[in-house]
This record gives sequence, C-alpha cells and structure tokens, in this order.
Amino acid sequence: IDAGHGGFDPGAGQGSIREKYLTLMLARRLRDELLAKGGVRVALTRDDDRYLLLPERSGIARRLKADLFISIHADSVEAGDASGASIYTLSERGTTETAQRMADRENGADRVNGVLLQDKSDAVSAILVDLSQRETQAQSEEFARLLLREGLGRIRFREGPLESAAFVVLKSPDVPSVLFESGYISNAGDTARLLSPAGREAFAQATAQAIRVFLARQSLR
Repeated sequence: IDAGHGGFDPGAGQGSIREKYLTLMLARRLRDELLAKGGVRVALTRDDDRYLLLPERSGIARRLKADLFISIHADSVEAGDASGASIYTLSERGTTETAQRMADRENGADRVNGVLLQDKSDAVSAILVDLSQRETQAQSEEFARLLLREGLGRIRFREGPLESAAFVVLKSPDVPSVLFESGYISNAGDTARLLSPAGREAFAQATAQAIRVFLARQSLR
C-alpha cells in the first residue's frame, strides 16, 4: 500500500489539509482492515511523513515480491467543483515504454516472472518483458474493476471512474498496480468524507474486500 506524496512533497490541498496526510491516514486504515481479518501480508511504502522517489515506491513492492500494489492519492482541480473517486491503471503508451526500459535494465542479470534474461538477446528480453507487462496489465485492470464493484454504494465515484495514464508509479512489469484517487481534496464534501472515521472505514472496507477477492482469484489460477 503506497500513501502518495510525503516529506517536502505535500501533494494537493492547502493549510493543514494536505494530500500527503490524507493518503497516509487512508493507507493505515486499509492496512489495519486487512490485518484485522488476517490471511494477507501487508506492507506500506511509508508509515510516516517521508519523501520517496516514484520508482522507489514500486521498487519496494517488487523487492517484497508483492502480489498487488495500490497507490492512494486525492485529486485536485483549480477550477470547478469536481468530486468523486477514480481508479487508474497504466496506459498502453506507458506499457510500451516500460517494456523497453525494463528490458534494458534487466537484460543479462535478472528474471522476469521467473524467466532468466541472462544470455538472451536484447530483442528477446524486450519481448519477455512486454509479455509479462501485458499479463500484469490485464490483472491490474481486473483489480480496478473489482475496486469499482466493491466500492459502489460505499464510495462516491465520479462519472467514468476507470481511467488509464502513464503514471511512473504504476510502471512495474510484474506487479499488478493501480492508482486510487480517493476523491478530490479540492472538494469540501470529498475532503470531509475522507477525513471522517466513517468515510475512511468505508474506503478501507471496500478496498480490502476487492483485494481479498483479487488474491483469492489469483490463488485459483
């Protein structure tokens, strides 16, 4: 679980209500919800107000051989009064860039989904990473749909909540990853909901249920 922003990167918001504090509260609440029912090993990328580079965040998940990575954020707009949560997966453009970047880095020294890239040509390595990324992308999209399904009725989503974009934090070739914009910190209603115990509980319960369903499905494959 990745609490977005931190340290000298406060994220959106102003005054004492900053995205970095809100995301950490949500991440901790989600962790506690998962641990309370057991059966899931949970790690936070940060559990305090510290700054992490974007590649460090997904790198932690890869080092721990995580089955899932979820980065929590709170959106903001300068004009208008947008509200509601949204869920992002990696865009196709990002996938292509990731495949080449990961192939270059991993070539001759590492494994991708158990396949040793050593002694493989650059072209073969790029293909292996691309295939791994495509499978991971499909799993990420499946989890995003589960998040939406479990959240309906408990979390307020904006219209068209499933999106894709080339977020650096999602560019892991072998860990299903989503970025969950929990709401708009620029919207007073969204902020009040996410700061309230009931709002955080609803977020945690719906997200934890989606995580458990996803992991159960993966164990059967």
